[in-house]
Amino acid sequence: MDYVNLGRSGLLVSPLCLGTMNFGPRTTEEDSFAIMDRAHELGLNFFDSANVYGGQKGEGITEQIVGRWFAQGGGRREKTVLATKVYGDMGDWPNERGLSALNIRRACDASLKRLQTDYIDIYQAHHVHRTTPFEEFWEAMEVLRQQGKILYVGSSNFAGWHLAKAQESAARRNFLGLVSEQTHYNLLTRAPELEVLPAAEDYGLGVIPWSPLAGGLLGGVLRKLDKGRSGAEHMLKQLERHRDKIEQYEKFCDELGEEAADVALAWLLKQRAVVSPIIGPRTMQQLEGSLRALEIDLDEAALARLDEIFPGHRTAPEDYAW
Repeated sequence: MDYVNLGRSGLLVSPLCLGTMNFGPRTTEEDSFAIMDRAHELGLNFFDSANVYGGQKGEGITEQIVGRWFAQGGGRREKTVLATKVYGDMGDWPNERGLSALNIRRACDASLKRLQTDYIDIYQAHHVHRTTPFEEFWEAMEVLRQQGKILYVGSSNFAGWHLAKAQESAARRNFLGLVSEQTHYNLLTRAPELEVLPAAEDYGLGVIPWSPLAGGLLGGVLRKLDKGRSGAEHMLKQLERHRDKIEQYEKFCDELGEEAADVALAWLLKQRAVVSPIIGPRTMQQLEGSLRALEIDLDEAALARLDEIFPGHRTAPEDYAW
């Protein structure tokens, strides 16, 4: 496994990140434990979670599962670069969501308890909180870092100008600032190329793409449907919108002799500032299959063909101006 720096930080993470969103709602605790153990065996050291994952408001079911896995010992916590998130609704009272100093403090302590650890490697803002100034956000994060409860700060779902504003605010406080941005990015969703990726690259943030397979559309969906597999209604609606592109894509993957899901991940690893796409396996087979992406080296001709099928963006403002 070739580990990579998370942005400009000295932290080394695996080039694929194990997303835990399915642990609890779709994957049993026993199977979740097995998947995490196997991830370590395969060399994956980067795990991502969030306080809202698990399907039951305020319970943090997924973090609880990860915490019970850590509690087994055997170096599980020490081998893991642990990322989790704060922002979403964890209760019905007004200060049980967002990025206020109060919620950040309470949410961090609650996540630590569920995760059965005394520190979080990367504490991520799950979304921009438009009514909380970055000065308050950074003061709260500084306190957590001074207390040893977090080591690094990351963001998720930030626009390019949010990244710039956050980093400039941190710089005024002589604080390290963000080291990562978790963004919705894949062959079908390429808007981050306009400003998020250039901003992340300029400020030294590692980009962690979520939904790298576009909700399954880039995972060989047509072949699966031909074999009689069913698909979620929302995915089928999206498929009808993009059927022509998906047909071309799966045909091209067949020409390459590779699985569609693996090509989608391999493509992301070729993009600027991208460090570690998030895989969210529901099964052991899905986890082990993802590793093939690390062996695929897409050449310039293949990358050009993928751009023909899924046109992207150059950057802003060149994409819409001279």
